[in-house]
Amino acid sequence: MAKPTGFLEYDRQGPTKRPKSERLKDFREVEQPLSYEDIRTQAARCMDCGIPFCHGTGCPVQNLIPDFNDMVYRGQWKKALALLHTQNNFPEITGRVCPAPCETSCTLGINRPAVSIRQIELQTVEYGWEQGWIAPQPPNALSGYKVAVAGSGPAGLAAAQQLARKGHRVTVYEKDPRPGGILRYGIPDFKLEKWVLDRRLEQMVKEGVTFETDVTIGKDISMRYLQKSFDAVLLSGGARVPRDLPIPGRELEGIDFAMDFLVQQNKRNNAESIEDEHEIYVQDKNVVVIGGGDTGADCVGTANRQGARSVTQVEIMEQPPEQRHPSTPWPEWPYQLRTSTSHEEGCERMWCVMTKSFEGQEGHVTTLNCVRVEWETDPETGKSTFREVPGSEFTLPAEQILLAMGFTNEGNAETLTEYGVDTDERGQAQVDKNLMSNAPGIFVAGDLSKGASLVVRAISDGRNAAEGIDNYLKTE
Repeated sequence: MAKPTGFLEYDRQGPTKRPKSERLKDFREVEQPLSYEDIRTQAARCMDCGIPFCHGTGCPVQNLIPDFNDMVYRGQWKKALALLHTQNNFPEITGRVCPAPCETSCTLGINRPAVSIRQIELQTVEYGWEQGWIAPQPPNALSGYKVAVAGSGPAGLAAAQQLARKGHRVTVYEKDPRPGGILRYGIPDFKLEKWVLDRRLEQMVKEGVTFETDVTIGKDISMRYLQKSFDAVLLSGGARVPRDLPIPGRELEGIDFAMDFLVQQNKRNNAESIEDEHEIYVQDKNVVVIGGGDTGADCVGTANRQGARSVTQVEIMEQPPEQRHPSTPWPEWPYQLRTSTSHEEGCERMWCVMTKSFEGQEGHVTTLNCVRVEWETDPETGKSTFREVPGSEFTLPAEQILLAMGFTNEGNAETLTEYGVDTDERGQAQVDKNLMSNAPGIFVAGDLSKGASLVVRAISDGRNAAEGIDNYLKTE
């Protein structure tokens, strides 16, 4: 590396954040960029570790991390950008929303703060946009084959771009009014402003990708039509069925799924109509978010921006430790407490809490009845179970409850079965090494294939599916 002792000389520096008093008044991005000189300094911290676990173990798209870090340190930004794009179609998106598993497997992170890989990635690609280096890459010749992509989330978009650049005619079908899937409708603008997505979609259109929106497969057009009209079909829809909480009082108004709440706010930000929907807005309300993951944190940030009276996030699991737990040693993804910018903006977090029932007045929820639980681990099997703590019952006031407990594989299995795709016991698509299903010419990628996961994993899966489809078209 250009600076073998950089990790000894420089401290980790992360992005600055807009003041809370300012950012709570809008939905613009929270994090602010470092100076490019500071980014070069951060790249100098990438050590000559020999085996880059960040690349091989941490990053799902296997970014060439030490290589582009070296180029950034040397000021070779264009070369760094080229290296970044060899593995990742949308580094400006992963640079904003990825939880950076590469950093948790960084060798430096064993006993020091890890290299700021995500920030280096983000500012490398943004520098490329500023310099005009990122341009459409249309194919030199067309193959004569046509591919349909059902779903315009990160997996579908990555696959579509790869296939178009290989010369195939690609049509992407999306059920929503605009393409982007979870990138547009699920992730709040304060993490990913949508001009970032639109900029890349414009590039894809100029590369030959066609987008057909407001089209639902199985309703507006059939799978049979796609199979007859295209040489290959990729199913890349997102996870569709959220996990519910079927306890007494669930029928009360004011109990909604987290994704419905987030989608509505993104539509407002985008000046899209929600007139035909049950409106979810939490101004002056006590809000309780059930579920301690990233989606729940996104609800916290959105609720605070809408002017909630109070926001509480409850989780049935134990509070993770502040530092990496011994059960997840480096370079594994660590079990530890994560606090987002949304939590910093105002939220009470409660752990080991189970909701027993909901109560309300005049058909609308007003209260959660909860109990505290204790977790125990069987020393022989390692299996954890919980029990209710006697006498620990308590209530929480809430005029709005948001369920953020993840998604069920059963929902994916039902969708895949409708498309004629076989699933395994986990409800995931059965696919071969090319990601093709039991139905010839029908491929599956993203959440429909692997279950709800990270954006970066969906991009990786989409790229793999594109490679599989290209092999199929050329050989069969």
